[in-house]
Amino acid sequence: MKTKVAVILSGCGAYDGSEIHESVLTLLALAKSGADVSCIAPDIAQKHVIDHSKGKEMEDEDRNVMVEAARISRGDILPLDNVKADDFDAFIYVGGFGVAKNLSSYAFDGADYDVDPSVVDLIQATHAAGKPQGFMCIAPVLAARALGPKGVQLTIGNDAETAAALESQGAQHINCSVNSIVVDKANRVVTTPAYMLAESITEAESGINQLVEAVLKLS
Repeated sequence: MKTKVAVILSGCGAYDGSEIHESVLTLLALAKSGADVSCIAPDIAQKHVIDHSKGKEMEDEDRNVMVEAARISRGDILPLDNVKADDFDAFIYVGGFGVAKNLSSYAFDGADYDVDPSVVDLIQATHAAGKPQGFMCIAPVLAARALGPKGVQLTIGNDAETAAALESQGAQHINCSVNSIVVDKANRVVTTPAYMLAESITEAESGINQLVEAVLKLS
């Protein structure tokens, strides 16, 4: 039987949604593994919209996180509120500023950030069910908030400020190179820096492929 994996997206685009390279690399690695994959995103408004050609906020532009994420999944998307831990064997959270802006407030509040309650509930329920979860790039901020009291081990690479924010939630940060992963077997959490450190799509690919492989092995 195929492993059922949910890929959590937060929009479409590195600066206001899911990092597209990370998303495609994750979906490609899962497809090559033979997994049964579903893309999921919250049906909520984006915090703001960025013109990716200029890096500037587009005023009076409103977009929906799930609608935008459907661009990556070619229209096949599920609303996060309808998803339960029991529906899948594993969950993978893609990075991008959408994690820090739409799924959490980290981009605005730093170490005092909050995470969307539905995301926290899903992560905690998945953990309670003993199912593996992968988090890449900035997405470990979600795991730190939800599983910090469990002493979860994770990485965002080597950025001291972000690492300190995660540790303020109770998480244990481990410095990690772009082409490696951190596996917390006790909490069944796998993390990799991806574009927190990657300077090219090929650099991001190495860690993402390892993350996908490790998550599937834990399934």
